[in-house]
Amino acid sequence: MSIKQVYITNTSVFLPNDPVSNDEMESYLGFINDKPSKSRKIVLRNNGIKTRYYALAKGGKPTHTNAEMTALAIKSLFAGNPEKIKDLQLLSCGTSSPDQMMPSHGVMTHGWLPETNAIEVVSPSGVCCAGMHAFKYAYLAVRAGDVELAVATGSERFSGSLVSNAFEEETQKLTELKKNPYISFDKEFLRWMLSDGAAAFLLSDTKNETGLSLRVDWIEGVSYANEMEVCMYMASEKQPDGTLKSYLDFTPEEIAERSILSIKQDIKLLSDNIVPLGGRKIKEIFERRGLTTEDVDYFLPHISSDFFKSKIFDLMALYGKGIPYEKWFINLTTLGNVGACSAYLMVHELFHSGKLKKGERILLLVPESGRFSYMYAMMTVC
Repeated sequence: MSIKQVYITNTSVFLPNDPVSNDEMESYLGFINDKPSKSRKIVLRNNGIKTRYYALAKGGKPTHTNAEMTALAIKSLFAGNPEKIKDLQLLSCGTSSPDQMMPSHGVMTHGWLPETNAIEVVSPSGVCCAGMHAFKYAYLAVRAGDVELAVATGSERFSGSLVSNAFEEETQKLTELKKNPYISFDKEFLRWMLSDGAAAFLLSDTKNETGLSLRVDWIEGVSYANEMEVCMYMASEKQPDGTLKSYLDFTPEEIAERSILSIKQDIKLLSDNIVPLGGRKIKEIFERRGLTTEDVDYFLPHISSDFFKSKIFDLMALYGKGIPYEKWFINLTTLGNVGACSAYLMVHELFHSGKLKKGERILLLVPESGRFSYMYAMMTVC
């Protein structure tokens, strides 16, 4: 069996409803304790996000499931030739916000695609790296010759866990106990950071006959969970010793009262470690592969906030001459932080921008604060 080249021959996105401005956010997510948030403007000033998308109508009513959005993105890949979807052999779907714990997000997405055949489906989980893990599985399957045509996706529907009623029981309980009737910042912080959407890559062992393709040169990942405690988590509560207590070990009343099912993040642990740990692996990759930052024409780092932009810039300067900002391509400002989907959204916008020229090289960097994991990829325009 010969090793195949792998190409991204098309990309697509599905962004639900209309873009939501900063001032409109609480008309979709709702007010906690019937009062405007005091932290919203502070968080938004630091993260630099101006608009984002929610799979919600005003008032918080859901409009799409995660699986439905993912399927709509996949269908867009084949809009020019709908019959070609029958040639699909593998569906690899990554998310950190599936609609249910079982069945898997991948098979639920497949269920929205009756026009496909019976195919292999996988569902990497995790946080932001889940979409990249889906990408790598599809890449390796094509590269090994197991399949000739695969789709990888990244998607999120965070909004369902950000609406105010997800926190009402906790704030009511705190009021009854005469404590501060506001949710803790590690929970509220992420309400102003996260958004919804889905995107897809079409991977083939044959590049496009006309137009551009992206040859996938390599994809690598690393986890530092062996030395780092949990930073971002959901359906659990962090204990004083750094371990997680599962939602399975709380009573139904405690789950509601303490908003156990909400997403939380240890902000200090994040800010102290996310950039330095990411730099450790990229340094090793560059040295092993004989690369310098001058080999990069476009740098696509997934960042959750503008706060980290200068820190990553300074870090990359340690490994050559750095990557000047004119080589960076980020759409955080207009699309928000869409977790496992964000890398796909950047690649999609760049791929369809008309800017790319054959021979240019694109470096992807995706950090995940769950327990500090990272994914990196290099692609060449051809």
